[in-house]
Parts: sequence; structure tokens; C-alpha cells
Amino acid sequence: MKKNLVLTFAGVLIVAAAAGTWWWSGAKTRSASEAGAPTAGKGAAPNGGAVALVTLAAAQRQDVPVTVQVNGSVVSLNSVDLRPQVTNTVREVHVKEGQFVKEGQLLFTLDDRPDQANLAKARAQQQRDEATMADLERQYKRSQELVAQNFIAKAAADATLSQLEAQRAAVAADRAAVQSAQVALGYATLRAPIAGRIGAVNIYPGTLVQPSLSLVTITQLDPIAVSFPVPEGKLQDLLAAARSHTPVEALVTGRKAPMKGALNFVDNTVDPLIGTVRAKAVFDNADQGLWPGQFVETRVTVRTIEGATVVPAAAIMMLTEGSSVYVVDANKTAARRKVETLHSFGTQVAVRGVEPGEQVVIEGKQNVRPGGKVRLDAAATPQQQQRPGGATPEATPGSAASVAPSNASLVAERERS
Repeated sequence: MKKNLVLTFAGVLIVAAAAGTWWWSGAKTRSASEAGAPTAGKGAAPNGGAVALVTLAAAQRQDVPVTVQVNGSVVSLNSVDLRPQVTNTVREVHVKEGQFVKEGQLLFTLDDRPDQANLAKARAQQQRDEATMADLERQYKRSQELVAQNFIAKAAADATLSQLEAQRAAVAADRAAVQSAQVALGYATLRAPIAGRIGAVNIYPGTLVQPSLSLVTITQLDPIAVSFPVPEGKLQDLLAAARSHTPVEALVTGRKAPMKGALNFVDNTVDPLIGTVRAKAVFDNADQGLWPGQFVETRVTVRTIEGATVVPAAAIMMLTEGSSVYVVDANKTAARRKVETLHSFGTQVAVRGVEPGEQVVIEGKQNVRPGGKVRLDAAATPQQQQRPGGATPEATPGSAASVAPSNASLVAERERS
């Protein structure tokens, strides 16, 4: 009996000890939770959501040139494929391949002996017919005098007049024949129709040439042109630029400075297959920096957007309803705002819908919610992040600190706070 009472009392003591241990452990946990509540509040939004760690950049106002930069090809403004007009033999070659020639300079001489003979024959025939015509003119004059004195009939004088008119026509034909022989003789000398550079010369004295054979090609090098395609979306700007002869730059491999020319031609049709229109710019080429057939990179400013608002391209979010950015106010509250993209250049974008000086989120956008609070990345550099209102910048876009933190890093941040 006494033994059972002792065992019962011992069991009660064990249960009481266990209950006390459980209560003490729970109280300690509740105390720790209450103590940690203020700390957790530093990393959470008032509505219970996490505060996003972001990098900001200020929108800037500046003039933005709309530049079209495409690859083009160098073309000559004038190129002549020189061919003979007659079949003949080359007597002399007066130029060397690669030589620069002036307009009218003698290039080739053909065998002109047959043409000289034909010209002499035509002139002799002309002289004979002119002598006959002079004799008929004297006869007609005498016949008129005899008709006036009634020594001969008027019909005889009319017959003489007919012979005289026929002879005049023959003399006119002779003169045309002489002129034709002179033209044929002129084909024996070939001169440069334009100033330029001679290409390859594969013709030598004694070569039989004919109209289907090309003797040499002359290409004008100064001035010279660059032809390049422009997207049809820039057509209206391009037409306005052509009217004012807008400057065009050609970036040539091996030259430090770009060559400068002027836009002077826009084609009258748009290529429907690739959606481009062909344009042409003229360049001074005294030093032969541009060569026909050469590929160069061309750059032309078709217009300038004055006083545009510029933000980093990283701030733009492409959503189903259009382009948007997150704008952060002085209270570090983010608001999503729709913007219109005007022009992209490099890592910047000219937009409409944001005012200069406003802060936009460029890193950490995936953690930002409209109307939510944000926290600036303390690891950012002053050159790439500014506090709202133009205060000292704080973040560097693209840095490790600007990447959205994981859940573990958020907990560690709260514990450090």
C-alpha cells in the first residue's frame, strides 16, 4: 500500500516537471518572437510585403540625334567602257593601265590609212562636181541673155536650169560624203570622254579590234559616291535630310577619322522585299580613300529630337499593354508608368511619359510591385544611382548588389538590421 502511494507521487512529480519544461520553452519562444518583430519590420512593407532592393537612375533631358548607321558600298559617279566604233587594227597605245587621264586625252590610235584614202576620194569627187556646177551656172547665165534677145527659146534656158539644180544637189551629196569620211577618220583616234583612272589594258599595237570588244574602262574617282540602304520607316526624315544636303560620314577600315560627304540622292522606290530605300552621298576623294566596290559603314543624322527625356534602356519593361517603367518618388514608393519609346541609341532610350529628374528603377524590377516600397542598393556607386530629388546617387546598375536577393539573403539582411 505504501509502495503504491510512493509510485503515484513520483509519477505526478514527473508529469509536473514535464509540463513546466514545456511552458518555459513556449514562453521563451514567444519572447524571442516579440523581440524580433521590430527587426522584421525594417525589411517588410506596411502591407506585409517585402521591400524590394533596387538600383535607380535619374531621367535626363538632352538633344538626341536620330542617326541611321548602315553598311554601304562605294560607287563611281561616272564610269565609261570604251569601245571602238569600227573594225580596225590598233596602231599605237598611248596610256598605261592604272594611269589617271584627263578628259580629251588621247588613248589609242587605229590604222587610219583606209579612212584617209576614202576622205581624199570624197574630196576629189566634190571638187569635180563643183567645177561642173560652176560651168552650168555660166551656161545658164548666157542662156538667160540669149532668151532676152530672142536668139533661143525659153525652154532651152529652162533645161540648163534643171541641169544646174541637179548638179547643185550632187555637190551637196559630195559635201556630205566628205563629212562622213571625216567622221570615219575620227574613229581612228580614241580619246578619254571623262577624267578618271584607267583600268586594265589588254590591247596592244597590231590587235584587231571591233565594236563588240572593250578596250579599257575609265572610272571617275573624285568626287565619288557611297550608296547605302535606309529602312523605309526613316523615309520621310531621309527626304527632308536630302533637301538640306545633310552631312554623311563614311567609316573606312584603316582610317582613324571618318570621311565626310553630303546626302544628295534618295531613290524613287522602296524595295518591297527588304523594306529599304536606296540613298547616295557624294564625297571628295582627292586622296583615293574610297574605292569603287568597297564596303564602308555609313552614318547619317536624319533629324534631332530636341529636349528629349532620356532613361537607361534597362529601365524599360516590355509588357503586353506596352512599354512601362517604375518611377520612385521621394517616399521611396514605386509606381508603374506607361511610356512611349521615341528613339533608342546605345544603352539609352528617349521616351515620352517621364519628366527629367524623376528616378526610374533599372535593377530589381522583378521584385517591385506598383505602390510598394523600395530600398536603395547601398553598394551602388554615386555615378549610376541618385536618390529622389537629386540627392547623392547610391547604386551601380549591373553590379552584384543590384541583382534581386534570394530568400536566404533577405533573412540575413533582416537579422543584420
